Amino acid sequence: MEDFKIERIYSKVDGRLLHVINRVCNFKGRTEIIPVNNFLQCATLKMEKGKTFPPHKHITKNRHYPEQIAQESWVIIKGSVKCIFYDINDEIIATPILRQGDASFTLYGGHTYEILEDNTLVYEYKTGPYEGQKLDKTFIK
Repeated sequence: MEDFKIERIYSKVDGRLLHVINRVCNFKGRTEIIPVNNFLQCATLKMEKGKTFPPHKHITKNRHYPEQIAQESWVIIKGSVKCIFYDINDEIIATPILRQGDASFTLYGGHTYEILEDNTLVYEYKTGPYEGQKLDKTFIK
């Protein structure tokens, strides 16, 4: 097993965290992958048989954020994917390859993906609500 290492990609323009890669080999107890000040949250959990949690539900909160950006994650179920990550100035900053069980998180900056194998399966998560392409994204040339 590889050493525990979450790959964090920071902007060369302003230093903020843009993208995060977590490899399936990185599961060790409970680990918060994404800093708590982001809309998208993720933790890894490595647990043993019989582990349980107190039954609970989450409460409704009246939240208002003056500025929001859609943040997105891909979890590779089967196959492999090449990520092309962009800095906030639209320059390519990293091109990691994700394999089964790996996950990517885009907090800021741009991205695109190239599917490397037929029948690749991916879960895509992003913050919502989604209000349509016109209000959600701009394309990088």
